[in-house]
Amino acid sequence: MTFKVFIDGRHGTTGLKIDERLALRPEIEILTIPETQRKDPVVKAEYINKADVVFLCLPDAASKESVALLAPDNGHTRFLDASTAHRTHPDWVYGLPELNGGQRERIKNARKVAVPGCHASGFIMLMAPLVAGGIVPPDYPASTYSITGYSGGGKEMIASYEEPASLPEAMKSPRFYALGLTHKHLPEMQVQTGLAYPPLFTPIVGNFAQGMVVAVPLLPRLLSRKITPADVQACFAEHYAGEVFVKVMPLDAAAVLDNGFLPATACNDTNRAEIFVFGHSEQILLAARFDNLGKGASGAAIQCMNLMLGVAETTGLAV
Repeated sequence: MTFKVFIDGRHGTTGLKIDERLALRPEIEILTIPETQRKDPVVKAEYINKADVVFLCLPDAASKESVALLAPDNGHTRFLDASTAHRTHPDWVYGLPELNGGQRERIKNARKVAVPGCHASGFIMLMAPLVAGGIVPPDYPASTYSITGYSGGGKEMIASYEEPASLPEAMKSPRFYALGLTHKHLPEMQVQTGLAYPPLFTPIVGNFAQGMVVAVPLLPRLLSRKITPADVQACFAEHYAGEVFVKVMPLDAAAVLDNGFLPATACNDTNRAEIFVFGHSEQILLAARFDNLGKGASGAAIQCMNLMLGVAETTGLAV
């Protein structure tokens, strides 16, 4: 069986990666608007309404405009939105199959799926099981920081790192950003974990193309009961048991570290996320490592598409 797929915004970073991955799959027919017509809403509506799946790789406002082009009597086209526009919208299913026991089935049956943000994916994979399991209370004052490759910033940021003959000195070191503490991923971080308040979130961009680590510090003295790193690791192991794309690392992670370091790039070009727990009785550090262009973007979108189309979830994705 052949499935028709339209990538609205295929020239952006996420769209290009989705296009690249799907081009290798014989059961997928990619519908491509002629370059001269790609901004014509009438033509775009035609492509959206004849597709089985539409990926929206657009700014928020443009994503909403494209969804509005769906014909009222269209009962077959399904959307996967990679923008921030619908990640907390009640009519859209959040596209993280590993979120809880029923999420995979919800995605499978959905007409509209919101693909998670990259930073949000790591935070939610770490915090959602702990809140659901009663380890972290909903009113916990959560904080998180994340280091990511510059590809997560889109074409403009990629160009700023890759086009200069000599990189400015200030760009050679990791750089904090979004220091107004109002990052666009915060709403989904709060809603999808069940926290009463958004976390304090500080992202960092590094001088490398792709890969990321999202870290969450925990203070056991502020938790609802006495908790050890082993308890947290066991909670993750139970929650993610049987998951193909989420791997819970051993509590003694020395063997999988790089001389005691945790590089951000080890999961690049896969759809794998690795969960780590570090610490002692007074302080615990959680970390999620994955490819910001894989499980953090295009890989997650394709994983959800596979579920929606009823094909093997791992099709076209490296573990």
